Amino acid sequence: MFNFSKKEKKEPKDLKEVLKELKSLWDNLNRVSADLEIIKKLQNISVQKVGMVRFNPFREVGGDQSFSLALLDKSNSGVVITSLYTREGNRVYGKPVKEGNSEYSLSEEEKKAIEKSKETNGDGEKQ
Repeated sequence: MFNFSKKEKKEPKDLKEVLKELKSLWDNLNRVSADLEIIKKLQNISVQKVGMVRFNPFREVGGDQSFSLALLDKSNSGVVITSLYTREGNRVYGKPVKEGNSEYSLSEEEKKAIEKSKETNGDGEKQ
């Protein structure tokens, strides 16, 4: 018989012990099933899709030091974060996203980051 616990258990000697062991396994299965349902519900609102676009908004700064990062859940809701880098400093902006859109105006880079994130599935792989 399989022993999934860390404790050393003896083999059941009679039908009563077998039934007791089966009840314990059934109770464990019910707990695991309940936990799985909770995980399924939480999965829908967790970050599943990520898209990032690097860009250079200013000519005087070399390289693509600025970026927009979209972090979305299953329903394409979440946040897009944009960091604008200059030699004088760095500005960071966050905008909420609901079902792929925002109530705030989005830059082209933010739109691209959201679209890139929509192209990925929950594993970060392209659909």
